[in-house]
Amino acid sequence: MKIYDAIIVGAGHNGLVNAAYLAKAGLSVLVVEKNDWVGGAAVSRSLHPGFLYSNCSYVCSLLRPEIMRDLDLPRHGLQVIPYEGGAVLTRDGDYLGSYRDHDAHRREIGRFSLRDAEAYDRYSADVIRQCRFIRPFLLRTPPDPTSLKPRDLAELLHLGRKFYDLTEAEMADTIRFWTMSIAEFLAEYFETDVVKANLSISGIIGTALGPMSPGSAYVLLHHYMGEVDGAVGAWGYARGGMGAISKAIAASLQASGGEIRTGKGIDSVLIQGGAAVGVVLEGGEEIRGKLVVSNMDVKRTFLRHVDEAALPPDFVRKVKAFKIRGSSGKVNIALDGLPTFPALPRDSSCYRGDLHFTDSVERMERAYDDWKYGRWSADPFLDMMIPTTIDPTMTPPGKHFMSCFVQYCPPKVEGRDWTDADRDAFGRTVIDQIAEYSPDFKSLILHAEVRTPRELEAEVGLTEGNIFQGELTFDQLLFNRPVPGYAQYRSPIPGLYMCGSSTHPGGGVMGAPGRNAAAEILRDLKRDATGMSDAYAVV
Repeated sequence: MKIYDAIIVGAGHNGLVNAAYLAKAGLSVLVVEKNDWVGGAAVSRSLHPGFLYSNCSYVCSLLRPEIMRDLDLPRHGLQVIPYEGGAVLTRDGDYLGSYRDHDAHRREIGRFSLRDAEAYDRYSADVIRQCRFIRPFLLRTPPDPTSLKPRDLAELLHLGRKFYDLTEAEMADTIRFWTMSIAEFLAEYFETDVVKANLSISGIIGTALGPMSPGSAYVLLHHYMGEVDGAVGAWGYARGGMGAISKAIAASLQASGGEIRTGKGIDSVLIQGGAAVGVVLEGGEEIRGKLVVSNMDVKRTFLRHVDEAALPPDFVRKVKAFKIRGSSGKVNIALDGLPTFPALPRDSSCYRGDLHFTDSVERMERAYDDWKYGRWSADPFLDMMIPTTIDPTMTPPGKHFMSCFVQYCPPKVEGRDWTDADRDAFGRTVIDQIAEYSPDFKSLILHAEVRTPRELEAEVGLTEGNIFQGELTFDQLLFNRPVPGYAQYRSPIPGLYMCGSSTHPGGGVMGAPGRNAAAEILRDLKRDATGMSDAYAVV
């Protein structure tokens, strides 16, 4: 029987990144995946003839450029196309455009409020300062604050020095920012409802928080820390859909000799002598490995696929308490042509970005209120995009693909499981909202796929459909993610590691958890990490 150096469970992008780095370092690596395709939530699927859907994740920014370089992803076919902005369409028939050019965006804000236009420079500078403070820590293994190991003490000292470099006012602002709501934060800069609503969006995407919930300001920062072509905070489309990212990473892995097996997930992690020695697949086949790396979320890993008797009771208790709350849905639509939005000029660059219809923070908060009571939002927030305005490879000529990310959508409907009728009604709610702003939209629909947390969990394996594999709240960051004492990608079981978004630094198509976990594994194996960017390799 072949014994692999490493078995990675789950071919989501973090699992593939982890496997690719380990294979590049010379390990024999096998990735096992329950679906017939790779990518997890970063996939492109053909669900209607001639159309490719990015049917889960839908935009690219957070993927670390160091990973793209290390794994040579452009050579393996990855191309990210920056998009140009977007717009919030208001209920009175106007719109607030967003533009990549800072001055153009500032002038657009000035149409609504000169005071807000003046404040925008100050706001941008303050957010970028927060980004510059936290971004380097995304690429480092969190220290254990209770450890006396030289490496942990050195990293705590590094963290302290970075904080000490701030002025007293900047220290206070940083602590406030990490704990306050996005609504409170924006109210310190802006007066206009639509401006605040537009900037609140990144504070609620993918999280079970409303814009008035403490901690939502950090979620905004999490979305601002990406970049495309060196432009910090920029977003783009992966040419060919988000599956192009996963395919490029998989190609890099296979170029280094790694293997991928699809079509069968694991039943359990095989534990002998108190250590992980392989996996048991669905159906009973055993595959042996010197170590196992789970790309599944922390709850799915330890509560479903590891014998609880092998785990410390306190660890199990903390895993059960880890917050993974689904709040999002997705509606993907094949269109016979480009819909018109009368509020926008027909040739507006806003069509090539993200369109929203929630024009006040209060309206966004009411959508969250529905979620709190176990209902999908009657007036949801939509992050709606038509990537085929930039990437025509996803549809036949003249056709378009529309992606609608939806907040809020609960994991259960008033305490019960979702039904197909619930799912269809949720989809109609989304389509009806778009139709209020686009009179020809419904007539162009060729096909629609509706995804609630039920579908996200069943297909992708995301517990409760949470796209970040755990809330990005202050109590679940850095050395608390996922469990204090186990934030360095290791688990209580020797030979069993974690590399999914439940670990630091969290969710999004970032790749950092997979990369950071690989660095720790190679360190434990005393293997050469040549080919791993210095920003990651050594703390």
